[in-house]
Amino acid sequence: MTAPPASLWRHPPFLKLWAAQAVSSFGARIAREGLPMTAVLALRAPPAAMGALAAVGLAAYAVVGMAAGPLADRAPRRSLMIGADIGRALVMVAVPAAALLHVLSIAGVAVALALASALTVVFDVADHAFLPAVVDEAQLIDGNAKLAATDAAAEIGGPAAAGLLFQLLSAPVAVGASALTYLASAAFLAGLPAEARTAAASDAAPPAPFAGFRIVLSHRLVRPIWLMSVIGDFFGWFLGALYILYALEVLRLSTPELGFTIAAGGAGALAGAALAPIATRRLGPGPAIVAAGFAMALASFLIPLAGGAPLAAMTLLIAAQLAGDALRTVMQIAQTSLRQTVLPARELGRAAGAFATGQGLAGVAGALLGGALGGWLGPRETLLLAAAGLAITPAIGLASPLWRVRSGAST
Repeated sequence: MTAPPASLWRHPPFLKLWAAQAVSSFGARIAREGLPMTAVLALRAPPAAMGALAAVGLAAYAVVGMAAGPLADRAPRRSLMIGADIGRALVMVAVPAAALLHVLSIAGVAVALALASALTVVFDVADHAFLPAVVDEAQLIDGNAKLAATDAAAEIGGPAAAGLLFQLLSAPVAVGASALTYLASAAFLAGLPAEARTAAASDAAPPAPFAGFRIVLSHRLVRPIWLMSVIGDFFGWFLGALYILYALEVLRLSTPELGFTIAAGGAGALAGAALAPIATRRLGPGPAIVAAGFAMALASFLIPLAGGAPLAAMTLLIAAQLAGDALRTVMQIAQTSLRQTVLPARELGRAAGAFATGQGLAGVAGALLGGALGGWLGPRETLLLAAAGLAITPAIGLASPLWRVRSGAST
């Protein structure tokens, strides 16, 4: 009988990595909310400018993902993460500095958002590739679950912290304060031992363009995961583009009711992080991915079906947030752990970059098309179409060898 993996609570290198990821996630959430808030509160940005800001963030994530993957497979990953943290800290400090000099503009906020998004994808891609160098293969599921738990906590607490900072400080100064989280993350990472060189180190030939896509599309298990992720993000951003408008204008929720509803998603993700190791070990990673994908899609139908009095509508939205985000987290942890198990360490960065680029481009397309369809068909009808698209997506895994994978060893 195989002995259970050692507890990560007594694993100092992982604990340092976990602490770095935790504070970095909070900083990223504060910046994500804070930069658009700065555009609204300090610069009085119109709705069209806010839409452009959202597109800039997604586009930067997609474009940089293509370069971040090969970079993470050639450069020391810990150093990349530290550099990304320091770079984001400088970007966040530049915002209040520009405001103090009376030169801050909406274009400047867009540049800051693009740079912050680009550096965040570098951090995330390197982080994904770095984890298997810190923990054993048997500890990957537990490690990814713990990282996902703090990411979910940041999803709950980050926007709330941003709101509190904006209430206590001026908008640009509050953005600048988030630099402290990135510096703390860099300090934790600096305490980690240097990563061992891999076959894709700097003495190897430069990776071919789009090598990450070749890696993920040529692997019989990673290919369906990539397709599910990309198509899922395409339809998911129908929801992302219309959710707030639908809740406020169609369901007539108040802003406090909407805020409480969105926060429920973070609570669901936190529960999913706790459930993921259990589901993955009992079902196997493949069945867990497919089953969680189908169940998450079913939960998304609650959103367009919501109606009636605001309290009744809010109840269905909260149920969708709790169940949907929990199941999405289970699926993502199982997907990430399986990728880290079946791909060689030297390819993990490029594979993560292909995921970031594919999902980012799909998100841009989904947000634009979802917004257009919302104006043509109506928000509720477009959200129903999104739920139907999400329900079809797990069939990709069901039609592949993925659903038969019971353990990483069986691959």
